[in-house]
Amino acid sequence: MTTATIASASAAEPTAGAALTHTTIARQKPLMDMRQILLMNLGFFGIQYSFGMQQTAVNPIFQFIGARPDDLPILNLAGPITGLLIQPMIGALSDRTWSERWGRRKPFFLVGAIGCSICLFLFPFVSAVWMAVLLLWLLDASNNTAMEPYRAFIADKLPPSQLGKGFLAQSFFTGFGITLANISLFVFQTVITGATAAGIPYWVVGSFMLGAVCSIGSVLISILSTPEIPPTEAELKAMREHKGSAFGFIREVWDAIVEMPIELRKLGLVYLFQWYAMVCYWQFVTLSMAQSVWGTTDAHSEGFKQAVGWTGLVNGWYNIVTFSVAFSLVAFARRRGARIVHMACLLCAAAALLIFPHLTNKYLLFIPIVGLGIAWASIMGVPYIMAVRMIPSTRYGVYMGIINMMIVVPMLIHSVTFGSIYSNLLGDNPNNAITFAGILLAVAAVAMLWIKEPPIVRDVDEVMVMPSGH
Repeated sequence: MTTATIASASAAEPTAGAALTHTTIARQKPLMDMRQILLMNLGFFGIQYSFGMQQTAVNPIFQFIGARPDDLPILNLAGPITGLLIQPMIGALSDRTWSERWGRRKPFFLVGAIGCSICLFLFPFVSAVWMAVLLLWLLDASNNTAMEPYRAFIADKLPPSQLGKGFLAQSFFTGFGITLANISLFVFQTVITGATAAGIPYWVVGSFMLGAVCSIGSVLISILSTPEIPPTEAELKAMREHKGSAFGFIREVWDAIVEMPIELRKLGLVYLFQWYAMVCYWQFVTLSMAQSVWGTTDAHSEGFKQAVGWTGLVNGWYNIVTFSVAFSLVAFARRRGARIVHMACLLCAAAALLIFPHLTNKYLLFIPIVGLGIAWASIMGVPYIMAVRMIPSTRYGVYMGIINMMIVVPMLIHSVTFGSIYSNLLGDNPNNAITFAGILLAVAAVAMLWIKEPPIVRDVDEVMVMPSGH
């Protein structure tokens, strides 16, 4: 049984026109051992396997069935738009949800994982670009439904002293899930032959089938092994006060954006550059390697198919680095500060991508990409260590959704701008796209200097009341 101490809360019942308050409830949460933290986060493994397939296999599928390279940014609009619409909505809804039977965040994990598994199962059997685009929209919607509450789940369950471990455990499983997705593409390519009627190799089909199993299986283990902490009376009262209408979450998201702490706004600038850069890498890394190593960008050539498989190995390697270094970043962040650690990691990634497109030996590609793996571990965990100190506990869900909006807005900007940049500024050269990504990561690192890192919190949260301003 979890005990909780309530230091303070918004005492008065809201009256018509009265401003609602959002409170950080100070409560003593039990420490969790490493096994419990890993089990709690295991579902992130399946979600990230799905994301890994999107990174590495979806764009080659588009090209297998006839899409042009400069079409890729528009075809990938699903990710940013579904993230922009669904993540803050799911975050706000999960903040205001509690069921004695189903819990608070778990229903969203489960629904999202089921959707991911169905979409992963169907995806490799598409025969036209429009079918692939439709399934990508559904897959992204399912991924966002499952992933967004997971960030809030960590903040719900862990005391402040263990938040670093919790978020970096997610980085660990991010690396592990994406590694398996990428390596499966390479391994299956060596043992599975043939292709579908649409020209999609059966080794790609095999990787998607494995992902369908991993997605639902890992989430079920997390759901069954990790109970949620029941809300206190003060938290239940806050939920009732902010329940509102069926579409009240829209107002809640807007209010949270208006009231967003200034340092969180500054983090949004860092996210603009780092996520625009990451999308450039994911969409053009296969084309870049095909050109620099195999001397082709023809999607139907044997060299391009070899590049797809090698992309799986390269991306798998950087994600091995990610889950290898994830927990060591906790110690560095504690000693040096999360801001400095994230800045250093972004500089590692910038150097990696500036070197990467100039290498013509496929084995040498594994050396610089280590820098991207280090940065990816930081991107998936370290900023959240800072962010969770900036926001009230009763709004973890909605603010995690807004932070994810900071991820998808750069992706959306990329989708509508990069096709033109690629053709007119970068000369339709995929190697230039990777170099461009490296420059943006360096800019993101510099932008980290603008952020004032919040102080380390004690084992019991400080109570803070944020007026709505309306």
